[in-house]
Amino acid sequence: MKLPHIKLLDWYIIKKYIGTYFFTILIAVAIIIIFDISEKIEKFVEHQAPLDGIIFDYYAGFIPWILNTFCPLFVFVSAIFFTSKLSQNSEIIAMLSTGVSFKRLLAPYMASAALIAAFSMILGFYIIPPANKTRLDFEDKYVRPKDVVSNQRNIHYQVSPGEFMYVEQFSTWSNTAYRFTLEKIEDDKLVSKLSAESAAWDTTFNGWRLHNYFQRDFYGESEMVEAGNTRDTVLAVTVDDFYRRENYVASINQKELNEYIRIQNMRGDAAVKKSLIEKHNRIAMPFSAFVLSVIAVSLSSRRKRGGLGLNIGIGIALSFIYILFMRFSEMFVRTDTLPVIVAIWLPNFIFSIVAFVLYKLAPK
Repeated sequence: MKLPHIKLLDWYIIKKYIGTYFFTILIAVAIIIIFDISEKIEKFVEHQAPLDGIIFDYYAGFIPWILNTFCPLFVFVSAIFFTSKLSQNSEIIAMLSTGVSFKRLLAPYMASAALIAAFSMILGFYIIPPANKTRLDFEDKYVRPKDVVSNQRNIHYQVSPGEFMYVEQFSTWSNTAYRFTLEKIEDDKLVSKLSAESAAWDTTFNGWRLHNYFQRDFYGESEMVEAGNTRDTVLAVTVDDFYRRENYVASINQKELNEYIRIQNMRGDAAVKKSLIEKHNRIAMPFSAFVLSVIAVSLSSRRKRGGLGLNIGIGIALSFIYILFMRFSEMFVRTDTLPVIVAIWLPNFIFSIVAFVLYKLAPK
């Protein structure tokens, strides 16, 4: 007779947990949107943003991004709120008194966490990147339009293994790279060097047109020199590489992100750290649903003074500590203190230890 009751209990907890999770999301997102509108309404009016663009381009991308960014907060608050209500109504005591162990009680919570983690990963892998692209394009046009065209300076790229490009300045006015240099190195020796006063992007053949170029090819003790007014060349670096926004990696899917990381590694691009952080965050953040659910249930399964308010306060505090820890751990990557995979997963590892300790103490 025990098994059917346990199955019924599982469904009861799963439905309540998931229901509370989405209710929490609904309330939180509504509040965040209200604050965001009040902050940006002047920008929308000033730059004459269309209403359909605000709704479908900006907020349709903003909401999924908020959901995933604050996923740990929503998980923690939902689990603590729901479990605290069960505890205050003595339902936890009733469950345990029927012979259900605390470990068995956690099973439906873990099933719920798996659903939330899957939901978060689907958002992070497939929905948020294209939505981010549309949202960021909207922001560039109506929230913080780029009236002044910027110039980039001192750009270094490893175009391919052993092939290095240097540009002193790139002008977005004319899609032109000034003081262009391309060097090829084999066995630690310079084998050729191509210099040009400028290299302009030409859309007719999707390549670079060099002006006033000078090339030297080295063959042991001898060298060959070539110079001219113009020369067309095609490189692995295109004009798009000079226009990538700072948060470009947030607007590409997982397959594109992996390919972009491969290209950055080949080029020796220091910005690959940001790409690796984005890649590992897309997995580490959903995994937090399991860790935080165990902590939440362990903390709130016992009735205590202060009741529901105290538990929710603890949940919000721990959630923000986790989110801040996730952001702080990124500094370990940027400063080369820890490898990316260690730094990004460090908060989950530390909170897993906390979850294990609380799990062991909760039944006592």
